[in-house]
Amino acid sequence: MKVNLNFTNKGKIAIENFNNEELLEIFARYIRTLMKKYDIEVSVPVEDNRNIVEDGCITLIAENVKCEISTFFNELGRDIKVPLKKRLGAKVDNVFKTEVLE
Repeated sequence: MKVNLNFTNKGKIAIENFNNEELLEIFARYIRTLMKKYDIEVSVPVEDNRNIVEDGCITLIAENVKCEISTFFNELGRDIKVPLKKRLGAKVDNVFKTEVLE
């Protein structure tokens, strides 16, 4: 299943402080950590995420979903705030909204 994480206005401001490779690494790292807790496989395809800041979203592929997908992505949203907040130096509210495409 293809999932877009569409960044909110505050999320877009926060990700502007990162380059594309940093964002791919941050999301991949936090997703790997959460996959230990949830029964789901999520990957971050580089070819679908060539310019995350300009696109305003990151595309993920979720497979073998055996958990509540909204719960997984809500927790990812909470976790991903940590590095964004550190770089931005300000409070970050909701970073993205989850959109399941397929």
